[in-house]
Amino acid sequence: MLHTVAKLHYEAEMSQVDIARQLGVSTATISRLLQRARAEGIVRIEVIDLVTPEDITRQLIDRLGLRDAAVIETPSAGALTALAAPLGGLLKQAQLAAGSVVAIGWGRAVREVIRTGLPRIPGVLTVAATGGMQQHAPHFQINEFVRLAAEEFGGTPHFIHAPYLPSSELREVFLGDAAIRDAVALWDRTDVAIVGVGLPHAINAPEASAATPSERALVHAAGDVLRHYFDADGVLIPWEGESRMIAMSPAQLRAASLAIGVAASPEKATAIIGAVRAGLINALVTDTKTAQAVLDALPAR
Repeated sequence: MLHTVAKLHYEAEMSQVDIARQLGVSTATISRLLQRARAEGIVRIEVIDLVTPEDITRQLIDRLGLRDAAVIETPSAGALTALAAPLGGLLKQAQLAAGSVVAIGWGRAVREVIRTGLPRIPGVLTVAATGGMQQHAPHFQINEFVRLAAEEFGGTPHFIHAPYLPSSELREVFLGDAAIRDAVALWDRTDVAIVGVGLPHAINAPEASAATPSERALVHAAGDVLRHYFDADGVLIPWEGESRMIAMSPAQLRAASLAIGVAASPEKATAIIGAVRAGLINALVTDTKTAQAVLDALPAR
């Protein structure tokens, strides 16, 4: 009878009164039987210790050596959109003011957080962190992200009307243009960079990342930030187009007070770790599933 009473109460979710009525015994008898079922191990009640986003945030900062991080509970839908609020929190903490420079990268995560909304910080200068790509997909439209970010901040946008990967000869021509030269000069003054973290091309389809054949040949890359590729240990991997790019350099990203990686995908765990080790990001905005995947991928302490 112990097993029967336990199944009716805990699995069928019947009340003790209903079980007593069905079995023709008193409610007190049912209560005693349930206590015996727990005492004899027929029923085991376990309270699971939940790790809070705040706990995971502290672990990420400690184990990755980050300057800052913000982790949210993984939502049932719209994970990238949900990252806008924690990103806004980091931007407010950065104490940006009129004249501060925010460099904007490209990618789905960056697009979604900017479209969702950024805090009002009048006078901020926004600038594209790379030249543009001749792609129609929305997540490649970096100058549009710069315009919208400036609108959200109440600041001034600075566009780069040049491709991110011109020929060596054309690169010098583009950089000789006064408007492009002035925008690129802001990279040395960048206070905060907001960038995505790219997946390895073995996982990410070429059409999703617009990778060139030279980039797709980087089979040992763990990921990229602004097309600067690195392995899982954070060692930068040179490639044919590196010297031709119009993009913030690794040194410029490392010089920023905050280089915030925005990412929400457990698949990106190794790429995030590599990006931090390479010094291309020093802050992270993500969700709990991704954060836990990052922690699980790190060597045991």
